[in-house]
Amino acid sequence: MKRCHLHSRLLLFGMLICLSVDIDVHAAGGIETAGDALAIALPAAAAGLTFGFRDGQGALQFGESEALALGVTYGLKWTIDGKRPNGDNQSFPSAHASTSFVSAEFIRKRYGWDYGIPAYIVATFVAYSRVEAKQHYAHDVIAGAAIGIGSSYLFTYPYKGWHIQPEADHEHYGIRLTRAW
Repeated sequence: MKRCHLHSRLLLFGMLICLSVDIDVHAAGGIETAGDALAIALPAAAAGLTFGFRDGQGALQFGESEALALGVTYGLKWTIDGKRPNGDNQSFPSAHASTSFVSAEFIRKRYGWDYGIPAYIVATFVAYSRVEAKQHYAHDVIAGAAIGIGSSYLFTYPYKGWHIQPEADHEHYGIRLTRAW
């Protein structure tokens, strides 16, 4: 239990350190700056957790999740090319939200809710910051969050413990029950 709280504190501490970094942004406002910093810090924290746990399998799963999320996000951005509230292009979906929520769901599903709750709070703030800064509409960040969560859900398995997953092919439907040691 103490190790879990230590890792949660290290995760939050790392994110706070990233907030102190001076980031050059075009729009004024601390909310946008904080959102930009946390959009970098959250994936770094997810990768850091895989390093801290010496979890090579988790690192691979996180990489696969990020690759799918970014591929879908940028594929949609270039295909739809929606206007942002500030008049710029490629609004839909939000890459900040996609990247943040893929990280939060990876952390939650791989390492549990003790890590997942702070990660989801940070991801939600990142999404909020994009709307507040007039970089995205609410539907842009909701779509980005859905892409991120879905990507991690597909590729991520719990680090330890039981895992229940639905399975289906053209002939069979069922549930797979596995346990990681």
